[in-house]
Amino acid sequence: MIDDTLSAADTKMQKTVQVLKREMETIRSGRATSALVDHIMVEAYGTNTPLSQLASISIPEARLLIIQPWDRSIVGNVQKAIQKSDLGLNPISDGEIIRLVIPPPTEERRKELVKVVHKRVEDAKIAVRNVRRDALEELRRLEKDKKISRDENMRATERLQKLTDRFIAEVSKVGADKEAEIMEV
Repeated sequence: MIDDTLSAADTKMQKTVQVLKREMETIRSGRATSALVDHIMVEAYGTNTPLSQLASISIPEARLLIIQPWDRSIVGNVQKAIQKSDLGLNPISDGEIIRLVIPPPTEERRKELVKVVHKRVEDAKIAVRNVRRDALEELRRLEKDKKISRDENMRATERLQKLTDRFIAEVSKVGADKEAEIMEV
C-alpha cells in the first residue's frame, strides 16, 4: 500500500517534469529548434492542424528554420499562422518553402523570457508539492483506517519528502539550464 502510494507519486512527479521540459522547448532562446513551431495550429483542409503534421521542419543553421509543407497550396496558410503566433517571427516564403530567421533576442526580451521560465518552474514546483500533499493525505488515510502503523507512516513520509526534494531539484535544474540558454548571447 505504501509502495503503491509512493510509486504513484513518483509517476505523477515525473510527468510534471516532462511537461515542464516540453514547455521549456517552446520558449524561444535565440537558437532554432523545431519545438518552436510544432504547436502552431494551421487552418488546412477546413480544420486546424498542428504544423508538425503538415510540413517537414529542418534546421540547416543555428538561427534558421526551414518549413516545407507537403502540399504547396497551404504555404500561405502556414505563413499566416506563423505570423499570428506569439513567436514574433517574420516568415519568408518563396512559394514552396518558408524560412524563419531567428534573430538573437534583445536584452529586454531575454529578461522577459527568463521571467516566463521562472513562472513555469514555480508552477511545476507547485504541481510537485500538490502531488506530495495528495500522497500525504493518502498515507494519513491508511494510518487512520489502521492499514499501516504510525511508524510506517513516518518512514513513508520521509521517503516521500526525499522523492519530492529530488524532483524539486530536477525542476530547478531544468529552469536554470533554460535560463542560461536564454541569457547566452
